Amino acid sequence: MAGASSSLQALRARYGERYRWLVLLSVMVGTMASIMSSTVVNVAIPDMSQHFSLDQGRAQWVASGFMVAMTASMLTTPWLLARFGYRMTYVGSMLLLLAGGIAGGTAGNFSMVLVGRVAEGLAAGIVQPIPAVIILYAFKPHEQGRASGVFGMGVVLAPALGPSIGGLLVDWFGWRSIFFMVVPFCLASLWLAFKFVPSTAPGGVAAGGEGETLDWRGLLLGSVGTLCLLNGLVELHQGPPERALALLGGAAACTALFIWWQARLARTGRRPLMDLRLFGYRQFTMGSIVAFIYGTALFGSTYLLPVFMQLGLQLSASLVGTILLPAGIVLAVTIPVVGRLADRQPTHVLVSVGLFLLALSFALMVLVRLDSGLWLLVAFAILGRIGLGFILPSLNLGAMRPLDKALIAQGSSAIGFLRMLGGAAGVSLCGIVLEWRLAAHGASLASQGSSPARIAAFGDTFLMLAMLCTVAMLAAWRLRAAAPKA
Repeated sequence: MAGASSSLQALRARYGERYRWLVLLSVMVGTMASIMSSTVVNVAIPDMSQHFSLDQGRAQWVASGFMVAMTASMLTTPWLLARFGYRMTYVGSMLLLLAGGIAGGTAGNFSMVLVGRVAEGLAAGIVQPIPAVIILYAFKPHEQGRASGVFGMGVVLAPALGPSIGGLLVDWFGWRSIFFMVVPFCLASLWLAFKFVPSTAPGGVAAGGEGETLDWRGLLLGSVGTLCLLNGLVELHQGPPERALALLGGAAACTALFIWWQARLARTGRRPLMDLRLFGYRQFTMGSIVAFIYGTALFGSTYLLPVFMQLGLQLSASLVGTILLPAGIVLAVTIPVVGRLADRQPTHVLVSVGLFLLALSFALMVLVRLDSGLWLLVAFAILGRIGLGFILPSLNLGAMRPLDKALIAQGSSAIGFLRMLGGAAGVSLCGIVLEWRLAAHGASLASQGSSPARIAAFGDTFLMLAMLCTVAMLAAWRLRAAAPKA
């Protein structure tokens, strides 16, 4: 009887039309917690590195280890939703996120910090595709942009407020305190889940009916391929070229095997981890390319910007958070406005405008010097966040609207996977390019104080991100809907 009273139909009957917004609010709180856990740690990386005597390569695994785990687990969301339903999947991921935060905050060594970060990453990967599935199932097409805007406005409060609060916590209580920021959000999301999130699977069908096992081979290939890609990128700069080529070759081999295995599962009628029919839709394919490059630039800059301000400009963690706060508020205001536009304006125009503004904000960072006013940093950060505000509500909707209903969960998982794969590569890529340019300019992050050479190295890395966004604009223009046949 408990299962019947928590089904989609029963909850909808109990709460009426407002129920879809209550579900969206419930998953928004958990998604805020997962996004906060991915971004807020960046302001503590310098203090954590000093505490554990870490070099730049090991320190960046705090961010990239999270990304690898999140990228791999994202592929499991469609199977988990079909097998266990919305509620069990969501509650399990929130409990894992809670455990990861506590483990990281109480860790006595760096290995335990990484264990906590991996647990948080696994949870974040599972939960983040769920909101897009709910929006595309629960809201009508002309309401989906508005729902995405409202959801996005709430979610961006996490990265908007997170660095500011996290910077203060690092200065006042040390780096451990930032791991506990997710605890109240996790507890609130668990309460909301048991009250509003249905126990049924997407589409209102009963969970667990198919009884298929998870595609562990595909998951293993995807995870190994991601690890090979990231380590291969690092070895390109730090290690012997033979090892780098071997790792990148391993990544390419895993990708080829993954595609072959997914196609074979589909031919035999079994559930693949990633349904390749998705890429028969041109808009989804172009959206996936944009998502990958956009993820590289976004997550790379999320790692790079706080490090630049702290180690390049010698600003405190709390001041870095304060500088980023206005940009976060502007982003929170921009998203619902663009969300409403997404119901009426072409997706390819909105996404292209966003990518242009994001690229411009990165390119302008080369103007920042040691004697530059802080207002420049605030202005450039705001410009970039306006660009994000154009992209976030538009990209997923534009890529996934043409999909058949049966492919929506797979589409949300796949495009999220590609965005996170780009993000995981972006964090490593920024670290690699930064060390390369530091060496080229004769600078180092290990020395005390800052210098024009160190700042120039950061500027070169920001230019690399600007070029990536420019490339993504070419794919974004192909997001336009195909003209109807005469």
